Amino acid sequence: MTIKEISDGIKKKKFSSLEITKTYLDKEDKFDAFITRTRELALSQANNPAKTSLISNIPFAAKDNILVKGIKNTCGSKSLKDYIAPYNATCIEKIDGILLGKTNLDEFAMGSSTESSFFFTTKNPHDSERVAGGSSGGSAAAVAADLAPYALASDTGGSIRLPASFCGVVGFKPTYGAVSRFGLAAFASSLDQIGSLTKTVEDAETVFEVISGKDKKDSTSRDIKDTSKKKRFKVGLPKEYFTSELDYEIRKIIEKAINGLDAEKTSLPNTKYALPAYYIISTAEASANLARYDGIKYGLKTEGDNYLTSYLKTRAESFGKEVKRRIMLGTFSLSSGYYDAYYHKAQQAREEIKKDFEKVFSQFDFIITPTSPSVAFKIGEKKDPISMYLSDIFTVSVNLAGLPAISIPVGDINNLPVGLQIIGKPFQEKNLFSLAKIIEKDVKYFSSHS
Repeated sequence: MTIKEISDGIKKKKFSSLEITKTYLDKEDKFDAFITRTRELALSQANNPAKTSLISNIPFAAKDNILVKGIKNTCGSKSLKDYIAPYNATCIEKIDGILLGKTNLDEFAMGSSTESSFFFTTKNPHDSERVAGGSSGGSAAAVAADLAPYALASDTGGSIRLPASFCGVVGFKPTYGAVSRFGLAAFASSLDQIGSLTKTVEDAETVFEVISGKDKKDSTSRDIKDTSKKKRFKVGLPKEYFTSELDYEIRKIIEKAINGLDAEKTSLPNTKYALPAYYIISTAEASANLARYDGIKYGLKTEGDNYLTSYLKTRAESFGKEVKRRIMLGTFSLSSGYYDAYYHKAQQAREEIKKDFEKVFSQFDFIITPTSPSVAFKIGEKKDPISMYLSDIFTVSVNLAGLPAISIPVGDINNLPVGLQIIGKPFQEKNLFSLAKIIEKDVKYFSSHS
């Protein structure tokens, strides 16, 4: 059921919050979507449902890097496997809902498949031999497998949109600053953004209305005064996203989905710099953010002969290969003698990418692209880190530019979902949802798969 269907059912007294919560809690997690199931908390919340938000009486799941007071917040890492969150993230406070559990993710949200999770790899509900995507694979799988009506997640370079595409659900990443990041374990602070995974665009809009807005605990957050209301939209199709390397079947599905829209070809020439710029900037910020995990204040601690050996052992044993790889790359990019050659150049490329979007948005209302260059790949298939990083090639530009974007399912290839990505202008989420609803209605993917 969607958020709206559950809400209507409760209002009409077809069932109670407690009854619907029990239904979700009793479902078996066959796809390893959850790290922690919060049954006792959920039943307590459902027995006394709050009424502080539009979705307070609706069960939901949250990615395990979004803090919930009194519940484990592992970030998918050995370093935090027993860490209990001391406070709620702002988005959790705003929802004030019924938490079904914390979902699996790539360790510290670093990955595109959940294969770097310390605990296990989440399986795709459409094919259990394939990945659910990452880093928010657990949240996407939970919604796709109907283990939760919706889930919160974070998106640093496509971590909501990619698993949404792989699992056939709606993945929404708001404008940077539209939703408070307070209570989100940081990966790359200038790129991270909290969003949602839902069954429909309407549900994504509902969640966004609840969690968005200024928060005094996050200086980058701001109030949204979105007065945009258009009925007809002009859409740009950047040639850099529709190259010969794009799977032919995916191209056909995207073209069919946008048939009837006022769409023209355009160009984002600096797209070729997006992936390298993203991986330099994000790893540099990750290197700084993960320096705090030293076993002194919190996290895993390994005893040594002295402070230095204890510190070195703790860092060595705390993180998996992918996290170590990114810390090393980020530290190298920030080191003396290499800062200008790498990090500074990456920031310059980021500015050029932003200018590309500004130029295109002076002529078009939206940009439409595939969400992923492929459908979900098999577990263990991408052993080369570079091939894994290429999964994010269509999504990272959005985070570098701080733009809102949504992935909606528009078809499938051999029962494996295909996502379409709509990129919008900053803080014009209303128009973004409007266009997404038009395409969703024409495609009818959800109704045909529910």
